[in-house]
This record gives sequence, C-alpha cells and structure tokens, in this order.
Amino acid sequence: MPEQPSSIEILHRFRAPRDAVWSAWTEPELVGRWWGSDPDGVVTAATLDVRVGGRFAVSFRDATGDAHTSEGTYLHVEPPAALGFTWSWASEPGNTSRVTVALSADGGDTEMRFVHSELRGASGHDYADGWRRTFAKLDRVLAER
Repeated sequence: MPEQPSSIEILHRFRAPRDAVWSAWTEPELVGRWWGSDPDGVVTAATLDVRVGGRFAVSFRDATGDAHTSEGTYLHVEPPAALGFTWSWASEPGNTSRVTVALSADGGDTEMRFVHSELRGASGHDYADGWRRTFAKLDRVLAER
C-alpha cells in the first residue's frame, strides 16, 4: 500500500451559490445524496449535529455491497463560510484526522478550499482520489437543485 501523504488540499469550484454548497455539507438529506466516493454508492444513514462539539456519522454502502461509516466531531462552524471537523472511519478506530472546508462566493459560483490533514498511519483509503470523486457527485447534486 503506498504511503499516505500527511495532508491533502483540493480547490474545487462549484457552479452553485455558497448557501447551496453550505446546505449540502450541513443538511442530512442533502449529505445523503452525495457522500461517499463510489459513484454508485448509496448513503444508508446520515446524522449531523452541526455545532461546535456536535457529532456526525454517515453510513454508506458501495457498489460491491461493502458498508462504511465515517464519523467525527465539529470543531469549527461558521455558516455559510467555514466548517471544521475530526474525521475517522468506524473500521479504523484511533486513526483520527481533521477536515477543514472554506467556502467563498464568486459571483453565482462557490470556490471551496478543502484540506484533509493529520493523515497518519496506514489506511486503505486514497483520500485525494476519493474526495475528488465525492465532489464530482456533489457537483451533480447541486446541478439538480
């Protein structure tokens, strides 16, 4: 397994207003439409308590039928501009990292600066590729709104 970088940064432009992108990150029914890197994956449960100290858990099943749950605690919540949270997999206890999402309005579009940091230890997840595939799904969801 290749060594995971300690941090990844993705700059992504969404063709949607910042409030819509914020809602996609913070409303369980919307998260349920795009979470997970498998294009054919399906979210089976999403619980979000979007406040500092609140927790989230999102469970999904990929096309092969494998189930995954990502979970964490919100560290920073600044609607509609910034979100920060811890990140871990239920299947990899004790392997916690951090995610920050910064959203900037640019006309009718939204620029997102996404950083997944403190990646350490062995993980079967290719975060850079996985998040890019996930954001492609989010692009499709936002286009439907």
